[in-house]
Amino acid sequence: MSKSRNIFLLFLLFLLLLGCEKKAKRVDDERFAFGTFFKISIFSNDEKIAKQSIENAFVEIERIDSKYNSKVKGSLTDNLNTLKKETFDAEGVFLLNEVNKAYELSGGKYDITMEPLMAVWGFSEEVPPRDSVPSKKELEEAVSNVDFSQIEIIGNDIAINKDGVKIDTGSFLKGYAVKKAGEKLREAGVKSGFISAISSIEAIGVKGDGTPWKIGIQNPNNPSEILGIIELNNQSMGVSGDYQTYVEINGKRYHHILDKETKYPVEDKKMVVVVNKNSLEADLYSTTFFLMPIEKVLEKANSTPDLDVLIVDKNDKIYLSENLKFNKK
Repeated sequence: MSKSRNIFLLFLLFLLLLGCEKKAKRVDDERFAFGTFFKISIFSNDEKIAKQSIENAFVEIERIDSKYNSKVKGSLTDNLNTLKKETFDAEGVFLLNEVNKAYELSGGKYDITMEPLMAVWGFSEEVPPRDSVPSKKELEEAVSNVDFSQIEIIGNDIAINKDGVKIDTGSFLKGYAVKKAGEKLREAGVKSGFISAISSIEAIGVKGDGTPWKIGIQNPNNPSEILGIIELNNQSMGVSGDYQTYVEINGKRYHHILDKETKYPVEDKKMVVVVNKNSLEADLYSTTFFLMPIEKVLEKANSTPDLDVLIVDKNDKIYLSENLKFNKK
């Protein structure tokens, strides 16, 4: 049975009331989108304006969900999957181009057409739970329809050039929604706030006392424990882990981050945390980096401004990029 861990990798340590300006009031709201819960918290001296700002941010999240989510019937992506061609707007083309950058960075490992391979492992509501590991034949047949290079972008016209290939937006669109919601809040003048979509988060500014937001990172071996703390200062975070979503077959767990070359779950890592200033990229990179060699990930992070990573490998060794401040518990 597939088990999605909504407690996930982050304990959002909302110690927000400590040290915040006396007149500022915390305003929260939470809604369901993209198959998970989005929570927005901001501090404001005007509760009415704060609530309207949060409402506008949720409208933006819902717009992105309905327009681009591959799981939403009638979305541009759903139409593309069904008809094999669709005209996207500039925003949709931008998203596909960002995905293509991650595809190229990973040497093709990060691929948003993984749905057939995911389904054969049981990571789909459309297939029954498995009672055995997929056979070599099943895996070969599934991976034959995993190929992002079959997605053709000519201007705003998008085509899928192979019948069995489909796009799944699950590994990046939530992060984009967090990014756009953050933009709406900043446009409304919000100086201190927090957006959480479980594995994708964005901190607006710092806490009221001027200190960074403190984010507890879960121990991948025991999600009820905190591995350590990462502080955010007007930054974003994306996290991928091997305990987040998995199937259990004959008493053994198989997580959902699959390597299309081996056709099995990635084995060398347990968790990847990305910290930067762009929630879309943080979401994209957390999965992309999970699929890349650790040394290549660290090389990328150490050579890119405002990009940091934390990696827990299969032996529980923790790797940190040069500029990441991590307070281990």
